[in-house]
Amino acid sequence: MPSPRFHGRVESAGRGCEAPGCREAGEFRAPGRRPHGFDGPGEWRWFCLDHVREFNAGYDWFEGMSAEEILRAHSPIAGWERESRAFRPTAGIADGPRWADYADPLDAISARARGIKSRAERAARTAMSGRFSKEEALALEVMGLGSDTDRTRLRRRYSELVRRYHPDRNGGDRAHEAQLTAVVEAYQLLRNSAALA
Repeated sequence: MPSPRFHGRVESAGRGCEAPGCREAGEFRAPGRRPHGFDGPGEWRWFCLDHVREFNAGYDWFEGMSAEEILRAHSPIAGWERESRAFRPTAGIADGPRWADYADPLDAISARARGIKSRAERAARTAMSGRFSKEEALALEVMGLGSDTDRTRLRRRYSELVRRYHPDRNGGDRAHEAQLTAVVEAYQLLRNSAALA
């Protein structure tokens, strides 16, 4: 048996139809006065089946749009004309290869793998220097610092990376959230390091 929600019905005791003079239950929602948007879901209006059908028949999606906006909305690529962050020519500059520099995506992936391997090798060399533990050496790699760093350089680099990866600096985009978390964790480990005392 299909779910009643599949058909749009949302059962709730005590909610009546908002159509004037109707005493039926308001089990079907329709867009409200405040539309859905950045600030969260909008308000719903609740109608019985007959009145929600009447509302839907009179609803004009294109109300207030110019002829050009309506034409763009009908385009099969509507919404895809904006370049996504992952496919920009500058993608990966901070954290891997630039995809635009490679004709073959597999070459870009192997370049990224080589970069990961070389970072691990540098971390191992830093740990072998004896000043930092293996975990601290990996944290230095995350921060992009070498074994010759000091507390001032660490703080400066931390501030720079937090500004780069924080969503407030990227128009609310949370694509760099993993890098930000890694930087914060690396800084927390390194700021308490005996090697930087």
